Amino acid sequence: MIRLFLFAIVVLACGWGFSWLADRPGLIAITWQGQLIETSLMVAATLLVAIVAAMMFIGWLVRILWSSPHLVQRHFRARKRDRGYQALSTGLIAAGAGNANLARKMSLRSRSLIRADQEPLILLLEAQTALIEGKHDEARSIFESMSQDPETREIGLRGLYMEARRLGADEAAKQYAERAAENAPYLPWAAQATLEYRSQAGRWEDAIRLLDQQRVAGIIERDKADRLKAVLLTAQAGEKLEGDPRGARDNATAALKLAKDLVPAGVIAAKAYARENNLRKTASVLENLWKIAPHPEIAETYVRARSGDSTVDRLKRAEKLEALRPNNVESLIAVARAALDARNFAKARAKAEAAARMDSREGVFLLLADIEEADTGDQGRVRHWLGQALRAPRDPAWVADGIVSDHWLAVSPKTGRLDAFEWKVPFGQLEGPVEEGSLAENAIASLPAVHTAPEQTDVKVAETKPEDKTSTATEPTAAPAPAPTPAQTETPKFSPLTFKVEEKPVSKPVPKQTPAPAPVPAKTEPATSEAEPDPFNGRPPDDPGVKDQTASNEAPTRLRLY
Repeated sequence: MIRLFLFAIVVLACGWGFSWLADRPGLIAITWQGQLIETSLMVAATLLVAIVAAMMFIGWLVRILWSSPHLVQRHFRARKRDRGYQALSTGLIAAGAGNANLARKMSLRSRSLIRADQEPLILLLEAQTALIEGKHDEARSIFESMSQDPETREIGLRGLYMEARRLGADEAAKQYAERAAENAPYLPWAAQATLEYRSQAGRWEDAIRLLDQQRVAGIIERDKADRLKAVLLTAQAGEKLEGDPRGARDNATAALKLAKDLVPAGVIAAKAYARENNLRKTASVLENLWKIAPHPEIAETYVRARSGDSTVDRLKRAEKLEALRPNNVESLIAVARAALDARNFAKARAKAEAAARMDSREGVFLLLADIEEADTGDQGRVRHWLGQALRAPRDPAWVADGIVSDHWLAVSPKTGRLDAFEWKVPFGQLEGPVEEGSLAENAIASLPAVHTAPEQTDVKVAETKPEDKTSTATEPTAAPAPAPTPAQTETPKFSPLTFKVEEKPVSKPVPKQTPAPAPVPAKTEPATSEAEPDPFNGRPPDDPGVKDQTASNEAPTRLRLY
């Protein structure tokens, strides 16, 4: 735009000049070698401009002819470079897509068209191609050569670091990360890896110093930096708690200022204050943290802050926590445990059942089983609560990368990640989600009654009437009926005495008998001693049995319990 404006100004100036000369006519006389040359002023100005333009054109033409070999050479070199960069771009895309054959082909083509010392991306393409093809030794050698060049040192160190991590060489990976962090502290991966390695080694001071450098350099956000620093200070305070309570207290309180909801920092600070016999500060720290994030460790530390307290005093302190956070499951569990220790079973059961209705989980049902064991000792009810605990979701715990820990750690033992542990339920239920309160309501509704001592079984003897005997004697002999079932209520009339048992009978195995043929009307004959004996003794023909020769014609007498 500026050049166009300047060109317009020059054209206007020339036009104005020619118009000025045209308004002022005149003659120019030149005497050269005895000849007189006369011309007008306008013609002379026009000739002068034409001569200047011709000289400029001739100079441009001479310069073009003089530099034409170089221009031709530069043209072909630029074309070759463009082809090389096109092959390099195609190779990088192929390497990113996992096409090893095309990446290798483009790598060779780009190296033939572009010098590797002029374009470091060729080495990167070759290293990526070697990794895709599984040639890790070749890739490591390329990364080693790249790490020696100041221009490609960072990418070479990162490649060596990733290869060391893949092989499980943690010490080598640590050295590469430390080297990269020293040369380029602004690299996020190097700073993060170095921070994790220093944390794993317990070098808390060095880790905090490196974290401050990252925060100043703007590599990490302020909120995240504050959180990580609070975690590092808490880990340092945990190591100092036994030998240096004052130092642990300072580190823990500093961590609480950076992360107000960090439960381990509050617990360590409270324990440090308790060792200094400063119970007021102990209670203040735990109460403020309890209002933000109720946690079982806070309740345990708060209730047992003073070792000389009785169980009743501990119950009062637990009730104070409940007053700070009412309608909270952790508050109810804390009061229930304290009431159980104080032998106040009614309050313990009420609070535990309320906690179960609010959050039906394993620990609440186990607590109810403990209460039942201590209160009634009824094993049936205890087993009922234990069965509910097996079906209930698990209690929250410290979980990091699939590892469940009974206490908080600053670094994950599996991956080495800083601030990895979270307070949550370890594993989800295999079945579908349980409706809130339904499991507890069903468990409480199905709770068996308190078991009492079993009473002795009453056995009543009922005498049959005399007419039963006479009626039994006149009955004809018939095929034996199938064995009576336990549900049968009528007693046989041929038995003189029947024992009536009120308890539930136990069924006995009945021998399998061959079914009798269809009933045939039998002739009723008087039972006399001269009657012709039955050859089959009243049994089916296929089961004659053995006839009892000593049997009389009188009605048999036997005891039938069922």
